[in-house]
Amino acid sequence: MDSQVQNSVVALLAQRPRTVEVGPFVIGWDPTSDSRFISYATPRPDTTITAADVTELVAAFRRINRVPRLEYVTSCAPGLERQLLEAGFTVEARHQYLVCSPESLAPAVPPSGFEIVEPTTDEARAGGLAAQNEAFGGDPTATPADVARVRRTQDSGGVVMVARADDGTYVGGGQSSPPGAGISEVAGIGVRPGFRRRGIAAALTSAITARAFDTGVSAAWLEAGGDDSWRVYQRVGYVPTGRRLYIALG
Repeated sequence: MDSQVQNSVVALLAQRPRTVEVGPFVIGWDPTSDSRFISYATPRPDTTITAADVTELVAAFRRINRVPRLEYVTSCAPGLERQLLEAGFTVEARHQYLVCSPESLAPAVPPSGFEIVEPTTDEARAGGLAAQNEAFGGDPTATPADVARVRRTQDSGGVVMVARADDGTYVGGGQSSPPGAGISEVAGIGVRPGFRRRGIAAALTSAITARAFDTGVSAAWLEAGGDDSWRVYQRVGYVPTGRRLYIALG
C-alpha cells in the first residue's frame, strides 16, 4: 500500500495547474496561491536520489518563488530524509496514514438538523470553504481562487462535500482528491468549533469516502490531525497503515 499511496501523491501533484519535473521529484504548484501546503514536491517511489538531485530541487523551488517542501511516504525513499537534513531542511511533522476499503467502510449519518451535500454552486463551495478555514483556525472566508480550486477538484473527478444546517448555515466541509494510482486521498475534514462532537465530522468522512468509492477507486487514505480525529476516522472504517514525512527548507 505504501507504493500505491506514494504514486497517488505523484498523480495528485501532476494535476496541479503547473507541474515541474526535477529528476526523481515532481513539484505541483498553483500560481494563484503561495501556501506551502498547496505547492510542494514528492519523490517518485523507489528511485535513486542523489545530493545533486536535492540541490536542483531547491533551485527549482527558488525559480517558482515557493518554499522548498516535500510530503512523502517514508518507506518509498528511505535515504531521502538524511539527504534533506544535510541540505538544511527541517522536519515539520511525521504522520501515520490510515486506509479504508469498500469492505471496511462503516456508514455514518449526520445528526438531526444537518445534511451532507455536494456543492453545485460557488456560493455553496464558498460556504463550505469558509467553515473549513474556521475549523482549522483561519478566517471564515473564501477567496475566488479558493473556490476555483474546489471547482477544479470536482471537474477533475474529486469529491467535495459540505455540511449544512437546516437554517442554511455551512458548518463544515471536506474533499477527496481525483483518483490516482487507483486510490484517493480524503483531506480537509473540518467542522466549525461550535458544531463539533455531534457526529458531523464522521458523517462528512463517511459520505466523501463512499462517494470516492462510487468513482471506482479501490481504497481511500487520509491522515489524522489528533486523537479526536483519529477516533472519528477509525469509527468509519479507516485502519492505520503507513507513515509519511513533512519536511521543508526555511
